[in-house]
Amino acid sequence: MSPEQRFRTMFDAHYPFIWRQLRRLGLPEEAVDDAAQDLFIVAARRLSDIQVGSERAFLFGIARRVAADARRSHAARRANVSDELDDRPDPAPNPEQALRARQAQALLHEVLEQMADDTREAFVLFELEQLSKSEVAQVLDIPEGTAASRLRRAREEFLAIAQRMKARLGFRTLEATQ
Repeated sequence: MSPEQRFRTMFDAHYPFIWRQLRRLGLPEEAVDDAAQDLFIVAARRLSDIQVGSERAFLFGIARRVAADARRSHAARRANVSDELDDRPDPAPNPEQALRARQAQALLHEVLEQMADDTREAFVLFELEQLSKSEVAQVLDIPEGTAASRLRRAREEFLAIAQRMKARLGFRTLEATQ
C-alpha cells in the first residue's frame, strides 16, 4: 500500500473518532475542524513513525497535544457552550426534546472541562467511546492497572463535579449511573 493510500485509509477510519475526541478534550465545536486538520497534517508528516495497528493510539496522542494547544489559544475567545448551542436553529421535530438534549450535552461538556486531563481522557475513552480497559490502556500508552485506577478516579471526579453542578443549578436529585 502506498503512503497516500495508507494515509487515506487511516483518515477515513479514524476521522470521526478524532473529531469526537477533540471536542471532548475541551475544544469548542467551531475549533474542532481546524484542530483535526492540524492533527492529520502532523500524522501525514509522521506517517512512517506510525506502526500498523497502532494508528488510533498514535492519533489520540497527537489529539491530546493539539487539543491542549488549541484550548490555550482559544481560552480568551471561548464562549459559554450552552449559549452557543441555544442560539442555533433546531431542525429536530420536537423542540422540547432537542432543548433537553442540547442542555444535557452542554452540561456534559462543562463537567468534562472541569476534569483533570488524565482522568478525563480515560473517562471519555471508556464511558463515551466504549473502549475496553485494555484498549484505553493501549490508546493512552499506560499499563492496564493504571487505566483501571484512572477510570475509578474519573468516575469519582465526574460524580463530584456533577453533584456540585446539581447544587449550583438547583436540581433536586442526582441519580448516579454506575
